[in-house]
Amino acid sequence: MIQIIGITRMPLVKPGDNLGEQIVNAAKAESIEILPQDIIVIAQKIVSKAEGNIVDLTNVHPSSLAETIAKASGKDPRHVEVILRESTSIVRMRGAHLIVETQHGFVCANAGVDRSNVGKDDSVVLLPVDPDKSAKIIRKQITELTGADIAVVISDTFGRAWRNGQVNIAIGVAGISPMVDYRGTQDMFGNQLNVTQIAIADELASATELVMRKSDRIPVAIVRGVKCDRQDGSIKPLIRPKEEDLFR
Repeated sequence: MIQIIGITRMPLVKPGDNLGEQIVNAAKAESIEILPQDIIVIAQKIVSKAEGNIVDLTNVHPSSLAETIAKASGKDPRHVEVILRESTSIVRMRGAHLIVETQHGFVCANAGVDRSNVGKDDSVVLLPVDPDKSAKIIRKQITELTGADIAVVISDTFGRAWRNGQVNIAIGVAGISPMVDYRGTQDMFGNQLNVTQIAIADELASATELVMRKSDRIPVAIVRGVKCDRQDGSIKPLIRPKEEDLFR
């Protein structure tokens, strides 16, 4: 049986907070024991807040390029300037849509720079500088406090080039392989699988959104009962190289 358990008693996160400790304390407050082999999925927003990845837009001076894009898209030019600073290239622009490649290699809207649930009217939150490193730190904190060998997935909401709507995907992992590789195995009829690689880290992130809805203040969930390859892990195998990307 697979369980998805939302942690409902997380405090409002501030820069410098120890997220691992907060997660363990919130779980204890709900009489939830963190067990070995649990996978803890954490919303990117609270990771970024704890790491201080917040920009006060009153201190941002837009470039001429940011001003031009803002005029065409209807965005705040200061917001656009921060997006450009977090990007390595602009992939697509149309109307209010600004799709870029981030410094991490993610292709997403607005470089993940977000104004929602920040707590300050004139501030934006950036993606973690190194989401894999963030996941490793939180995993170490939780393991030291509980003695449980757990895995951590950091999730964020992304759109998809070929479908409407958004889903939560993994942007950082620790203690789990982000993919299950079925290549070389056989299906139920004995046919060899040649291309099937399941992005299990993304599946975990999407599944937990069912209990981590943005308006419910549940930024952390435990997934229990999922069998997966336990290793150091990195998000890099999920990033498609540009030369293999048919949408660019």
